[in-house]
Amino acid sequence: MTETATRAAPPVTSLPRRALPALLGYAGVRALGLAVLAGWSAARGTSAHKLLSARWDSLWYARVAGAGYGHEVRLPGGDVHSDLAFFPLLPWLERLLHALAPLSYADAGLTVSASASLAAAGGVFALAERLYGARAGMYAVLLWAVLPVGIVQSMAYSESLFTALAAWSLFAVVSGRWVTAGLLAALAGLTRPVGAAVVAAVWVAAVASFGRTRSAGGPRSPAWRRVLGAALAPLGAAAYVLWVGHRTGDGPLGYLDVQAGWRNGFDGGYAFARFVGGMLTAFPSALAGIALITGVVLLLWLYGAGVRRGQPLALLVYSGVVLALALCASSYFGSKPRLLLPAFPLLFPLAEALARARPARAAPLVGALAAGAAVYGAWWLNGSGPP
Repeated sequence: MTETATRAAPPVTSLPRRALPALLGYAGVRALGLAVLAGWSAARGTSAHKLLSARWDSLWYARVAGAGYGHEVRLPGGDVHSDLAFFPLLPWLERLLHALAPLSYADAGLTVSASASLAAAGGVFALAERLYGARAGMYAVLLWAVLPVGIVQSMAYSESLFTALAAWSLFAVVSGRWVTAGLLAALAGLTRPVGAAVVAAVWVAAVASFGRTRSAGGPRSPAWRRVLGAALAPLGAAAYVLWVGHRTGDGPLGYLDVQAGWRNGFDGGYAFARFVGGMLTAFPSALAGIALITGVVLLLWLYGAGVRRGQPLALLVYSGVVLALALCASSYFGSKPRLLLPAFPLLFPLAEALARARPARAAPLVGALAAGAAVYGAWWLNGSGPP
């Protein structure tokens, strides 16, 4: 399971040129989503710009960028929502852009997200192309773009930034660039708590590489590069978690206390199972419950397909940790689809299938998914939206 069953032919053109069709397609999908959101919001008398940049977590990131950490909200039930729950790389970049350009912190967040989403699309293409070929790489990017909650990729959220760092870190792993992989993993660890998935992928792949070195055809990179990459990978997340513990006075576990104030924790999926079970007791909520169960089964099937197709071990570890953290956390259940956005390797089996299909069949399907995602994203942000 450490090597893929399919390998692409050696490329003859540069990666940016090969990725250009996929990036143009990605930009087109995102433009469609934004256009539908703008029209939907105008019809409802709401502001698309505000929905993208100044609601939910976007407000917390912008506040950290402008005033630093230290803000918290005490709820009537006793819960404490602290901005220490939000990792610092996105607000750092927002502050930097605000200082360099005439942008508000909110618009700086949108700029970072737009740039990072293209970088993420490039990383997804590079990884899928290396494993399965250019056509599969293009479809992997398009499938990531047309996810129902893909509109989050255009919000002042950290998902796009994190996915970009994760994708290129994984690409560095499968390319044998261990120091680069470790540095990008460290930056991913400064972006979101799920940075642990990138760290785990680098660690497991590095350990496995030593076993392959002792066999024929093992990697040729010096051992010290793998050791250094593995040592660098956790530094970002560890530094922030330790800093939070020092600031709160609660020691190394202080960050867990901060998350507990948001009612975020890891319970193995018990709370999520109870939530879905409760939905099944009445109609029409039972339909939504069945849809959720179907979605979870599909995710597990896609993960199993990656195992059967022989995805590299780093990708399997990464996707597995992202899945576990998203599905087995006791956080707000409406946010789970958004938390799964970085799990792009799950799309690779579908991208392979589309790459083998005739363009006359694959293109209309992707177009229909793009239209559906655009409508859903506009409806979602103008409704409950992502917390």
